[in-house]
Amino acid sequence: MTRTFPILAFLCLWAGSLLAQSLVKQADTQFSQLAYAKAIELYEQALAKPASLSTEELRLAKTRLGYSYQQIRDMVNAERVYRDLISSGSLSPEDNQYYLYYAQSLASNGKYREAQEAYEKYSALQTTDKRGPAFSKLYRDLTPLTKNAASYKVEFLRMNTRKAEFSPMLYKDGLVFVSSKSGGAGIKRVFNWNSTPFLDLHYLPEVKGLRAAKASSLGGSAAKQPVPRTQLIRPLGSDDFTSPTANDSRTVGFFGGNNISQGYEDKLISEADRFSQTLNTKYHEGPASFTKDGSRVIFTRNNYTNGKYGQSTDRINKLKLYTSSHTNGYWSEAEELPFNSDEFSTGHPALAKDKNGTPDQLLYFASDRPGGFGGTDIYVSRWNKGNWGEPVNLGPTVNSKGNELFPFVDEKGNLYFSSDGHPGLGDLDMFYANLVADGTSATNIRNLGEPLNSPKDDFGIVTDGNRQRGYFSSNRKNGGADDDLYRFTREGSLYPCRELTVSVFDAETREPLINTTVAVDNASANGQKQLQTDAEGLVRFCVDVDNEFSFLASRDGYLDNKIGFSTKDMADDQPSRLDIPLSRSKGSAKAAGTVSTLRGRVIAQSDKKPMASVKVVMINECDGSSQETTTTEDGSYSFSITSGCDYSLEAIKNDMGTTGSHIAKDGTGATELVMFRKGDVIKIDNIYYDLNKSTIRPDAAVELDKVVALMTKYPTMRIEMRSHTDSRATSTYNNTLSANRAKAAVAYLKSKGIPAKRMIAKGYGETLLLNGCKDGVNCSETDHQQNRRTEIKILSMD
Repeated sequence: MTRTFPILAFLCLWAGSLLAQSLVKQADTQFSQLAYAKAIELYEQALAKPASLSTEELRLAKTRLGYSYQQIRDMVNAERVYRDLISSGSLSPEDNQYYLYYAQSLASNGKYREAQEAYEKYSALQTTDKRGPAFSKLYRDLTPLTKNAASYKVEFLRMNTRKAEFSPMLYKDGLVFVSSKSGGAGIKRVFNWNSTPFLDLHYLPEVKGLRAAKASSLGGSAAKQPVPRTQLIRPLGSDDFTSPTANDSRTVGFFGGNNISQGYEDKLISEADRFSQTLNTKYHEGPASFTKDGSRVIFTRNNYTNGKYGQSTDRINKLKLYTSSHTNGYWSEAEELPFNSDEFSTGHPALAKDKNGTPDQLLYFASDRPGGFGGTDIYVSRWNKGNWGEPVNLGPTVNSKGNELFPFVDEKGNLYFSSDGHPGLGDLDMFYANLVADGTSATNIRNLGEPLNSPKDDFGIVTDGNRQRGYFSSNRKNGGADDDLYRFTREGSLYPCRELTVSVFDAETREPLINTTVAVDNASANGQKQLQTDAEGLVRFCVDVDNEFSFLASRDGYLDNKIGFSTKDMADDQPSRLDIPLSRSKGSAKAAGTVSTLRGRVIAQSDKKPMASVKVVMINECDGSSQETTTTEDGSYSFSITSGCDYSLEAIKNDMGTTGSHIAKDGTGATELVMFRKGDVIKIDNIYYDLNKSTIRPDAAVELDKVVALMTKYPTMRIEMRSHTDSRATSTYNNTLSANRAKAAVAYLKSKGIPAKRMIAKGYGETLLLNGCKDGVNCSETDHQQNRRTEIKILSMD
């Protein structure tokens, strides 16, 4: 009897090991067939018993599980699996792509700082892929993609259902779109990739009466953290019932989902019946494009013609483009376009006019055909003598190592497309570019930014030549494959910023004048900027739209020259150049170039208004000499400085303080001095904490050291250290977390010699939000970051 228990225990362990290995084999089979939803379930069951699997089996199962979650756009779980993989150190040198996937999942979840670090790690391992440095650079400063967010109003359409609606296209007075609302040809079939129905074209005859939900949470918002789901975004050219091929790029392309969430209606508000029984089959249809007169359609469909199901040599059912004409109220039998192939996928058509203005002469589309730059590329074919010509790849300016999809061309020849290969806010972002005359390439690729883009998938835009209004698709509301239609209206400027180059040179010799001071003022009262020309006599920066500027160039031995510049009524965002010639003063010898004038102003912290009669002291750090002056009525001051030296600036006024400023020998540094008094609140920039923790990180310590210096400078000053969170998580949790972070910051200051009696720690949780990102409102990560801040309030100065 005593031998029975060891034998039973061995048999149980042996059976458990066999079960785990069997589950992995079943999961691998589903994975190879692109049935990711089923693969996830099996991998999770197998990984629940990790001791039963070898190290290599564990590594393979986790990499495939993470990839499966990424394909169904459950990026929260994708991040979890990839984080575990990377932290465990189990990845081999051949697994570098998982650092890329990890970075992508972090960005999709709005964690841009961590995504930046992950992209830098990927760049170090994969030096030939330029995506890493490009994305890492963007995530250091997302301002270029957020500064024009207020120009657009984005509305969620109440016609959306619990199913997927995406890729809108204007047709007559209505809207044609793709939806998984019902099965094709009366047959309900399910797509195993994510267990959702196949897609059909639908038509909404009237768009004028479309109702919209309130857009407070939609403008560039990040999705709520989704619950684990089995929805996903389908790739261009993949199906669920055959094995993939080496040519089959598992890339984003077809979208579907059946997520149930509040805010959706059970039925379409208007009649949005299946577009045509002739066009819709029992497999996928859509997206589509129509000729200008509406008489012909070109649309995407699985390789399924005349009731016959086609496959590649490796038994993959690819996607193809078909065309049909509309006669006497009926659509004709669909015909294939000549550049289709059983061996690769072709889809996402967009018709456009040629350089002569003749409509429907160019056809843009996405394809994973051989010879491209990445997963899927954008191509163009020209209509010539009754036939579509050989497709031309739009080249590396448009196409990347990632995926370019969903092209659209407006009446002015602007190309719109979606990409996950160009730097963006996460997942698919929408871009636009200017097509060259023949339409075979493009220039000036630009990200549309918030609120049209978000950390989730944004794609399928249709709009007018001025981008005044239009429609697009996004899964920002709930993530996954829960795609919805949105309407947008532009209420502000089309162009948020213009790159301006200011050239300062000798009026007589035309020689560039280096280290010359250029003072910039603008009508919006954003403050004066003090700039220095570089080694080529140039200053480069970005100027706002609908604004007026004045530039004052000054240099010892030369006469000052002031020139105005306006961005009002400019019809593009192309770079501009402004020349400022300087003439020598009478009787002066050739300018020595060693002395110049530094100008600045002093403003109040509370209202940002200029302050008069403030004493300003400048110390030359080369020799320790100092100069003093007093600000004028407009708060301005000026000093003579010698090139090659660093300078420090201080402003002095009774019962007030300032952080001061430092001007480097290359001319960089802020000349605008901000003064604070009792009751003012000062934000401390760049204070970051690890998720759900209050430990002071090394990068936060650097910023807190500046507070130490400030309190040492003003030994009688008392402060309240204030910590704030965003609205995510419960209010109780946020109050506790913020209080602990404030206490940690005070403890750090105390460790640096600041007496405890001079400091109070207080956590405000989510009670003092700076914007509308309260509970129940979806916001972008940038908006949430604005609320996650650390501040000091000046309690007293005496």
